[in-house]
Amino acid sequence: MLTRLPRSFPRPLRKAALSVLAVCAALAALLLGTGAPRATAAGSLPCDVYGAAGTPCVAAHSLVRALYSSYDGPLYQVQRARDGAKTNIGLLTAGGYADAAAQDSFCSGTTCIVTEIHDQSPRHNDLTIEGAGGAGAADVGAPADALPVTVGGHQVYGLEISAGMGYRDNSTSGVAVNGQAEGMYMVTSGTHVNNRCCFDYGNAETNNMDTGNGHMDAINFGTECWFAPCYGQGPWVQADLENGLFQSDAGYSRNTSDTGTGPLPFVTALLKNNGQNHFALKYGNAQSGGLTTTYSGGEPTAGGYSPMHQEGAIVLGTGGDNSNGSIGSFFEGVMTSGIPTDAADNAVQTNIVSAGYGGPTGSTGTLNPGSEISLRATTSCCGTDYVRHQKDAAVISPVTSGSPSLDKNDATWIVRRGLADSSCVSFESRNYPGDFLRHYDYRIHRQPMDGTAQFRADATFCPGTGKSGTGTSFASYNYPARYLRHYDHTLYIAGNGGSHDFDSTTSWAADVSWAVSSPWAP
Repeated sequence: MLTRLPRSFPRPLRKAALSVLAVCAALAALLLGTGAPRATAAGSLPCDVYGAAGTPCVAAHSLVRALYSSYDGPLYQVQRARDGAKTNIGLLTAGGYADAAAQDSFCSGTTCIVTEIHDQSPRHNDLTIEGAGGAGAADVGAPADALPVTVGGHQVYGLEISAGMGYRDNSTSGVAVNGQAEGMYMVTSGTHVNNRCCFDYGNAETNNMDTGNGHMDAINFGTECWFAPCYGQGPWVQADLENGLFQSDAGYSRNTSDTGTGPLPFVTALLKNNGQNHFALKYGNAQSGGLTTTYSGGEPTAGGYSPMHQEGAIVLGTGGDNSNGSIGSFFEGVMTSGIPTDAADNAVQTNIVSAGYGGPTGSTGTLNPGSEISLRATTSCCGTDYVRHQKDAAVISPVTSGSPSLDKNDATWIVRRGLADSSCVSFESRNYPGDFLRHYDYRIHRQPMDGTAQFRADATFCPGTGKSGTGTSFASYNYPARYLRHYDHTLYIAGNGGSHDFDSTTSWAADVSWAVSSPWAP
């Protein structure tokens, strides 16, 4: 059974006057350096901005919000495992944020995958799960609940891509072909990346094969350095123009200051290409500030790139030939007809910042889903130590009001419904969206949710009265005799006695009892 919501499509021309005013206001705010972002005004969403600037969106994909102020249709479709039923997830209000509660209700008691990402533009360039290609077998859908996030004060879901996942549309309308100009951006994350090919969003081949140089024009985001040298550790915003991830016309980086975005939770990645002799790359912090241009210059000097030979398909999460070994996060993205002005790009970045990615959940200090917390040890040795992640491992260490902001963020967790059992809880990292505490070989790690049943079980903990008589103890969902314990400042799931050192009975009851406290990071 497929439940469909009504779709109403934007009419950018009818709102041109309002859109132009909105662009001017957004640019003024950017230039004046105004402080906290204001509520989004009608006519100022990304596709309104680009439309008013004469480069209308031909694709507008988002799981979290509308990209036109008049849009009131579905954002994406989910399918549940229990019975194969599908439904569309829409908006709370026209031009607003996703109705994630509808997903939670539909998927209650089972799991769901994302099967389709709707195009909000009048072009209907919807993305479905990608089929087999020259470099990869057919993909699978991403788990619908893998990337919970707060945007604009609303609890919504992004799209978390693991290897073997991807989306595509090989039969599009209005997308650039054969050297036509286009622009594109996506909001992604610098905390969920790898060095495999290829986490892309943009223009690709129509047959899932590598058909030669210049047949792609897509944003790539990750830590793969195709042409040395690359500077820093990445991740970098690069152009996948087929047969190379380009940071300049030479392929390798000509910009020694472009060391990558680092582990920013939310990143704006932008590419624009006139299809003939010029392309540009930009990035920004999607939570604050403006855009940085890392390259603006000629097309690659190798043959086939000037002019370009785009084919007009749209790909998300893989390379053009379905190279699908990459990981990545996707929240929103658009493609335009024509190359946008820098002023329009800046206005769009201002709007993205105003959307409120990763803001406070509005709840703190409890084990209710959506509450932000910190977990303090109660053992007499360690009363100022908190659970934090450090190099992907979970440890305890002192955190105080004078601690660096990184320590405070690392020690803050968002309570989520248990990934394997909604009566229990899971703990999502505050500053690594989509990463959860899970046990592996008894040790606790911070890892990205991959949607597997094993991960769901390993990342689910069931709270009860503290074994020491104070605080809360958390039993492992799939090893219920084992509890979340600190031992020698490292976290494990531990039994009260056993063959491992961390199963020691000494101070076990205190070590598995935790104080649920207000979060260190807002």
